[in-house]
Amino acid sequence: MDNQLLEEVKLKAQKWLDGPYDEQTKAEINHLILNKPDELIESFYTDLEFGTGGLRGIMGVGTNRMNIYTVAMATQGIVNYLKINFPNQELSAAIAYDCRNNGELFAQKTAEIFSANDVKVYLFDSLRPTPELSFAIRHFGCQTGVVLTASHNPKEYNGYKAYWDDGAQIIAPHDKNITSEVRKISSIADVKQTPKSELIVKIGEEIDKIYLDKLTTIIQGKEYIKQAKDLKIVFTPIHGTGVVLVPAILRKIGFEKIYNVPEQDETDGNFPTVISPNPENAEALKMAVAKAKQVNADIVMATDPDADRVAVAVNVNNEFILLNGNQTGAILAYYMLSMWKEKNMLKGKEYIVKTIVTTELIADIAKAFGVEYYDVLTGFKYIAGIMKENEGKKTFIVGGEESYGYLAGDFVRDKDAVMACALIAETAAWAHTQNKSLWDILMDIYVKFGYYQEDLINLVRKGKQGAEEIQEMMESFRSKPPKSIAGSDVVIIKDYSSQISKNIVANTSEAIDLPKANVLQFITADETKISVRPSGTEPKIKFYVSVKSEMLEGVSFETVQKLAFDKINLVKSDLKLD
Repeated sequence: MDNQLLEEVKLKAQKWLDGPYDEQTKAEINHLILNKPDELIESFYTDLEFGTGGLRGIMGVGTNRMNIYTVAMATQGIVNYLKINFPNQELSAAIAYDCRNNGELFAQKTAEIFSANDVKVYLFDSLRPTPELSFAIRHFGCQTGVVLTASHNPKEYNGYKAYWDDGAQIIAPHDKNITSEVRKISSIADVKQTPKSELIVKIGEEIDKIYLDKLTTIIQGKEYIKQAKDLKIVFTPIHGTGVVLVPAILRKIGFEKIYNVPEQDETDGNFPTVISPNPENAEALKMAVAKAKQVNADIVMATDPDADRVAVAVNVNNEFILLNGNQTGAILAYYMLSMWKEKNMLKGKEYIVKTIVTTELIADIAKAFGVEYYDVLTGFKYIAGIMKENEGKKTFIVGGEESYGYLAGDFVRDKDAVMACALIAETAAWAHTQNKSLWDILMDIYVKFGYYQEDLINLVRKGKQGAEEIQEMMESFRSKPPKSIAGSDVVIIKDYSSQISKNIVANTSEAIDLPKANVLQFITADETKISVRPSGTEPKIKFYVSVKSEMLEGVSFETVQKLAFDKINLVKSDLKLD
């Protein structure tokens, strides 16, 4: 143990013991000092900062934990920054929360701090999906918004996503500037805490109706839904907010056979039926798939706790195959562009967006339809940034990221699983009218555009020591980049920190026109792509691996897939990720 660090942390903790904090918090701090010095260090060695998702952390006492005090100080920092950016204006904010433990408590505290600073608050009266918060900000003309959620993290976590006046998550320079304002607050005593109840307005079902009505406007294939209204859909919210609106939108657009998983309809921040509430994990869909087999469903959809991401499983001979986020994104892009083309809506000013770690298959689809596409950094806020840049000039069709987040239309500025569930079901109806399934549509896409297989490897490194190790790994890849990977020469190295892309073969360099980010990409001669980045919300370093091949006539999908995974395993071995 670093004794010097421990003493520094004790001094930091003492400020809480001497300050205007509640007695239970002080008792917990004393307990950590006396019995759990390692946990004390983790709780106080740093401050929670805004990352790709705002604040996110383990709940507990301390500056590095999610609690009413860190929430209050973050809110005061936002208020102070709002008053700099919107001088002499009446300010307002929208607030929502999901099923997380302490979510309602943190939301109420956030509302109180805003109101104490003369900011009008639109506070949802019960849990709601994150995308509806984005919608509410735009609907009410708010300057900011907050949703209390830790997305798919384990039950010990909660989080605080901050939004700007466009309904998108806060990006540079606002994120760093807000963090700077928060850092100026040295104690909870610096926070205005006397709420003005007359400034807190509860909102609920009336906004649900407006939001759902707006969602129906993105549906292009109403005739297909009418023909396939008996399509069998199993949906699970995994104890989260999807239960509020997903079944409602599916019924509203015309689907009649929607089956739920009653145990997982119960909102519960302890997520008792799953190991993790992450729809990317097959285990989280186990109960839904069992239900689907029972009723012989066509598709399964599962949303994460705040209903901004959705996983899909498709029925292939009564066995359910879980699509990855890249596959679902490619299907949605292909369907949306097909519909826009069919209805003569492509006028030359349309575009789609994906992130740099999302499959290149989506880019290939866009090129085939003659539609412009953008690559952005990881995080849906960057997709929203492109939408803001193009507002009034170009038309956004669809966007997505490999981590199961998708969006269409322009009235929400964050990934929207409520919307995505509607679009996925619509696409399944379109396929059904052709005597096909979503799986068949995916196979058609692979034959037409090439087969892509992606894999994500997460190396978890917890705590201060883990953070240092992750940084060392990034520095090592920068200083000693691999010359070949899985038997293919590295031909392009992109460093988003230096914003330089190097072509090794041509010995040339060009600028990367994206914000600085701690991301590296290695692209080989055979179009294998490896992206490396530390997570912005979790203690891990992520390796995104993508390989490409052709779907040749007479060669089975299983054979092509096995060869792709064999190659991915070679990549793992070469980069020592086994």
